Amino acid sequence: MERLRREAVLERLAQEAGRTETYERLAASGDQDELAVVLTAPGEPLWARELAAYRLGLAGDRRAFESLVLFLNHRDPLRGASASHALARLGDPRTARAAAALATNELRVAYALHPVRLLTELDAPESVPALVTTLERRLRPHDPYRRVALACVEGLGTLGDPRARPVLQRALAHPALAEAAVSALARIPRQR
Repeated sequence: MERLRREAVLERLAQEAGRTETYERLAASGDQDELAVVLTAPGEPLWARELAAYRLGLAGDRRAFESLVLFLNHRDPLRGASASHALARLGDPRTARAAAALATNELRVAYALHPVRLLTELDAPESVPALVTTLERRLRPHDPYRRVALACVEGLGTLGDPRARPVLQRALAHPALAEAAVSALARIPRQR
């Protein structure tokens, strides 16, 4: 699965780049310094920056952190997904805090799906509070971000933290979330 995900990202970027010589060189490069230069060099295309950040992130090179966080909150969901994948493997202690800030930023909520999913995967101290906050805001009448709300419900169920119980119980009143909320609540241990 991991290899397939990596191959899908590289194939998408290869198509975006037009399989140029530059793409082939960056995709094959084992030189992390060469990749890191691409992150800050002027005039580099977006696909090259994403490729460099993704490869560095998978390699655990923290120079990719800032670029990956920018891609995590990108309007293109495929870029957000690849950044989430790389950030989860990067091992940078700032990742959960950055993902929580992006997930709870109401000005960027349209792009919060991948930060929410990353918080679930990280299972960090910031995860449950950020998911609860984001879900609470999504429970307003006529909120258009149901995919984000559903990801919060599913994430809170996965994390199984009792602090999520009140907001998940409120989610039961929302038809689009009710089934997932029942499932999530079933995964949270009852407090005695």
